[in-house]
Amino acid sequence: MHNERSPPAAIATARIDALLPQTQCTRCGYPACRDYAAAIALGEAEINQCPPGGAAGIAALAHLLGRAPKPLNPANGVEQPMQVAWIDETLCIGCTKCIQVCPVDAIVGANKFMHTILANECSGCELCIPACPVDCITMTDDPVGAAPMQRAAQFRQRFLTREARLAREREARDAAIAARKAQVHGASGTRSAVLEAIARAKARKAGTGMQNS
Repeated sequence: MHNERSPPAAIATARIDALLPQTQCTRCGYPACRDYAAAIALGEAEINQCPPGGAAGIAALAHLLGRAPKPLNPANGVEQPMQVAWIDETLCIGCTKCIQVCPVDAIVGANKFMHTILANECSGCELCIPACPVDCITMTDDPVGAAPMQRAAQFRQRFLTREARLAREREARDAAIAARKAQVHGASGTRSAVLEAIARAKARKAGTGMQNS
């Protein structure tokens, strides 16, 4: 049986994930907060790899797992006040690259049109900055003025909603590709049947001509 110090991995992952700020910034070295939580639960990652969570987050994880707190690993970044992204709309070329990488769908815009940040929804992950080809995105003070952990539920929900949207879009694309393939194969099959019928007719005609001669 598992005790409170060593819960099953799935339960431990959920409890660890609940203590993470859900900024989905990847600074911990993992693609999402839940992946980092799973790695901690499996003993594959340390508890001091989350800059947005900072010292308070490390202390919470240490308490949950019965470990000693440790300083934030500088290789993962530094703890700092919450910031949000800002787009210089005069420089934006509407490439949509920032939209594609935003983990919480906090950027709105369309191809070839100006984009803008929903500041109240931005998790401050900074992933849009390297994605921008014209360097028109910078970080600025968070207008909400709350620590990331205080908005973790909001960021988690937006992340999950985005993942569900992307899954639906993948399914729609896969269905469209399958339909096109079926259409092509169907057309090929019909064409093959027609060519075979023409070949049979020519063969019969050639045979009849030989008999008449």
